[in-house]
Amino acid sequence: MYKQHPLIGITAFREVPVADGHSDRYVLRQRYVQALAVLGAAPIIVPLLEDEGALRAIYDALDGLLLPGGTDVAPGQYGEMPHPALGTVDEELDRVELTLVRWALRDGLPILGICRGIQLLNVAAGGSLYQDVQTQRPGTLVHRWLNGEPRDLRKHGFVAVPGSQLAGIVGASPWQVNSLHHQAVKRVAPGLVVSAAAPDGVVEGLELDQPEDRFVVAVQFHPEDLYDTEPRAAALFRAFVDAAGT
Repeated sequence: MYKQHPLIGITAFREVPVADGHSDRYVLRQRYVQALAVLGAAPIIVPLLEDEGALRAIYDALDGLLLPGGTDVAPGQYGEMPHPALGTVDEELDRVELTLVRWALRDGLPILGICRGIQLLNVAAGGSLYQDVQTQRPGTLVHRWLNGEPRDLRKHGFVAVPGSQLAGIVGASPWQVNSLHHQAVKRVAPGLVVSAAAPDGVVEGLELDQPEDRFVVAVQFHPEDLYDTEPRAAALFRAFVDAAGT
């Protein structure tokens, strides 16, 4: 039986520390919550708890897990030293999200990863990242967000691999997506496969290589900024909510 309003956890992150070096707020863009709520889910914000038992209690109540965009993943999580162009990292955010993703992968909980989320999923499963795709992969398109650009600006092409789970949701025809990242998937983790790419070959989608009716889909663009104007972005959220409700 389909569950009305499946409970979707979205990890929050800590705001940039204030002058004394401390932060007392968790932060999450409203667009993630709005996209899920419009399509019938009940979103819940997951804080960065130190107590793993308390974190597990929240996780056990979830029907799905959304990994949003955010800060860079610390390179130590995939065995590398920091690159000069590495941005802000948050070790506590990495710890909580990696824990949640590994539980979800083991238990078959539906996962949707967005931007940092695709990178975090890949690292959790044993893959690695370009810490700065522009300098470490010469010749790529400009994928990063430029100050002043609208977040829904379509910056490059996107095409899902025919026959992939992602193509079954958004189709296999090329379309234009937004792009607000400087890290990207480098070595794809065992058990995952590329489900979409940009024209320059940068990975834009990952999913399980043998999904067997499990929903684990991640994209590098930001569908939460497109869902109300782009049917294919809305379809991605709808498929995730449907998977969480079954």
